[in-house]
Amino acid sequence: MWHGIAAPTASHKRGHEKRAGQCALATRGHDSARRGRSHGGNIRPRCGNDKRRPARALRAAYPLEGAWRLHRSYLGHAFFQVHPETMPEPAIEIRNVVKRYDEHVAVRDLSLTIPRGSVYGLLGPNGAGKTTTIRMILDIIAPDSGTISVLGSGHRDRSIQDRVGYLPEERGLYKKMQVRRVLKFLAELKGVSPREADARITSWLDRLGLRTPEKDWGNSKVDELSRGMQQKVQFIGALLHDPELVILDEPFSGLDPLNAQALKDTIVDLKRRNKTVIFSTHIMENAERLCDSVCIIAKGEKVLDGAVSEVRAAHGERSVALALDGDASPAVKAILADTSMVSETDDSNRFYELELAPGADASVLLRRLVEAGAPIRRFERVQPSLHSIFLEKVGATGVEAGMSGHG
Repeated sequence: MWHGIAAPTASHKRGHEKRAGQCALATRGHDSARRGRSHGGNIRPRCGNDKRRPARALRAAYPLEGAWRLHRSYLGHAFFQVHPETMPEPAIEIRNVVKRYDEHVAVRDLSLTIPRGSVYGLLGPNGAGKTTTIRMILDIIAPDSGTISVLGSGHRDRSIQDRVGYLPEERGLYKKMQVRRVLKFLAELKGVSPREADARITSWLDRLGLRTPEKDWGNSKVDELSRGMQQKVQFIGALLHDPELVILDEPFSGLDPLNAQALKDTIVDLKRRNKTVIFSTHIMENAERLCDSVCIIAKGEKVLDGAVSEVRAAHGERSVALALDGDASPAVKAILADTSMVSETDDSNRFYELELAPGADASVLLRRLVEAGAPIRRFERVQPSLHSIFLEKVGATGVEAGMSGHG
């Protein structure tokens, strides 16, 4: 199987054979060839009289970009596979970044790699260093040490600015200006022509419900809009120039469910268009549903990062999701408080996320709950949620599932 290049034709193969010599395997017998390993064992690939190591000989015979490796050996034949170095350049790469304010270390030796085309969540309690990290990525503040690359360039390269969209945590619209004029101003700062800006503004106002048959909020002054509407206007301002990289600092802060859903739908669409989206949040449910990967930061340090599915899988399957149709009786509460059965309980009134105690059996717990008359609607072994992992890694301070704040 050939990756990244066209498979060689017969004439190509003959030409290379003239240069490299006929490849053969020196083996210690037919059975040894069967038992030989791809990179050692009894199999010794040789190309003609070339005394160099096999991999070097193959590179000379086939001068192609990419990394050669011996794929498999069987019955006297060697098969090679090409793996060109086609790993896509990350959207953001942070290496050993440190930021101090006097004696306080806001970010401590942080390293992250954020793939292109992904949705990436920065999670952490208040003061964890999330906003400081975002501001260093955008060159709003400078790191004391370490390196940051953005879209393949150093983060201080001014040429990348028009390829990045940013929604800051602090909302900064001109309140006495008409919404359309503010948005047009922001678009033109990013190089969008006036005519194109007008068309894009109308499209976004329609999409986010700010222009309806009853009312065109684009003709209103900013301070006439509700907080949620202003949030959507600033969100539009971050996207009008169609950036490759979108950075959103606490985008769901203060939004009602309807407006929050509009932003979520837009983030999903941006990913579908192969944009890279980074957002900070305290709301674990949003991160779990939207993000491909997450990083948890606490006290300026990275606690963990990785794909959401891998992070959850790495924390085992000792969790049980329990939902009740009514209130828990005293007998049920006593079972859930039994530390020989349940080591931790995340109680959300009628929904519980339980962590089984070491040695506890989920079937025994279920039987005891049924015998106690619990009105069970759901009892399921699950991977732990990001919320419970967050609590485990960071602690309970400022990490309520629906909480937003500064960080």
